Amino acid sequence: MKLWRWILLLLAVAVLAAWGWHWVAEDPGHVVISLRGWRIETSVLVAIVLVLVLWALVGLLARVLRWPFGAAARRRRRLGHKRLANGIVGLFEGRHDAAERSLLKSARYTPLKAPAQLLEADVARRRGAWDRALERLDQASEQAPQASRVLRARVLREMGRPDEAALLLGPEAEAGKLPPAGWHELVRARLAAGHAISAMQALGPLRKSAALGSEAMARIEKDVLADALAQADDARSLADIWRKLPRARRNDPELAAIYARHAARHGAGLAAMGELEASLRKYWNPELAALYIGLEDIPADQRLRQAESWLKAHDDDAVLLAALGKLCARQHLEGKARHYLERALEQQPDLAPAWAALGEVAQQENDSAAAARAYRNALDIAAGGKPSALLPGQHADPAPVLEVRSQHGVPRLPSSGYDAEDEGA
Repeated sequence: MKLWRWILLLLAVAVLAAWGWHWVAEDPGHVVISLRGWRIETSVLVAIVLVLVLWALVGLLARVLRWPFGAAARRRRRLGHKRLANGIVGLFEGRHDAAERSLLKSARYTPLKAPAQLLEADVARRRGAWDRALERLDQASEQAPQASRVLRARVLREMGRPDEAALLLGPEAEAGKLPPAGWHELVRARLAAGHAISAMQALGPLRKSAALGSEAMARIEKDVLADALAQADDARSLADIWRKLPRARRNDPELAAIYARHAARHGAGLAAMGELEASLRKYWNPELAALYIGLEDIPADQRLRQAESWLKAHDDDAVLLAALGKLCARQHLEGKARHYLERALEQQPDLAPAWAALGEVAQQENDSAAAARAYRNALDIAAGGKPSALLPGQHADPAPVLEVRSQHGVPRLPSSGYDAEDEGA
């Protein structure tokens, strides 16, 4: 289809050219130019061609005259880009002095002035030269105000002034005009300033901006929510925060544990119990089960029955056994406590809470030697070591048996005095 259009266009141009030539040939016109005794006579068509040629020559002459100036400008542009590139490479290589010199020179080229000054400020920030960083940001704010503001907030936060950083970004956040990096920095500043509840308000825009990947977004969101739950003043505000969380976050075991722990601290043990039971019905998590067993606002017999019902399906869970043993020890059920704790240590000998609870049981039974041994094991494990004294049913890892060979490479038993070479002798 396009080929036919081109053919029709060429035919139309040919027809117009033929008609124009015929029209000009009938009366070519007459042009007379007389100047200071000079007289030029020609046709209109030739005069038009001469004017076009003269125009082209004047343009070519102007280009030739401007070429030296353009060469200097091109050289400045080339050097500016090269210095900017060298500065960026030096920045990421950690050669901050060389990077700063290159960026300072590249800022002399006006189109690169703002990005060069922003990079200079970032170099100064990495070096901890806060005053120089703020000075460069003042200069860059004339051409790149938003980028300068976001980087200034980061500098202030790293200087230990997160409140000022949050206030700096606040007006644009209220107007909804922050760039993606601005929302990220606002969340980090409010979180560093201890205002996690207000940081929650910026999570939505940050998520929509797609400034972070899914893993990074989940990580910062989890940090904000954990701090917000911890900063709740009372049980009511804690419940309000928890209800506003997305369902996916409420199913997070770590956040559920934080909520239950602080709910119990604020006297809302029943709410903590309900949330833990709901979470454990969806998925098993021994840490949540241990937290449930430790809720002192719930009657001990109720916690004991619930824990023993979980034990039917998870009888080899060391954390659950240790928590159950600790609960029995607190209720002075020494026999059951010892049974559960020894089973927990059979599954996991380096479980410090089980050793500590076993020491408590031994104290209740007036066995000071066993109590001291258990407490010593708990302290050794907490310090990063291993239990030094095991239970009667436990065994240390066997020492490796080294293979003994004769000088001819023939294996022999290290414990026996038999030597094949002696026999041969």
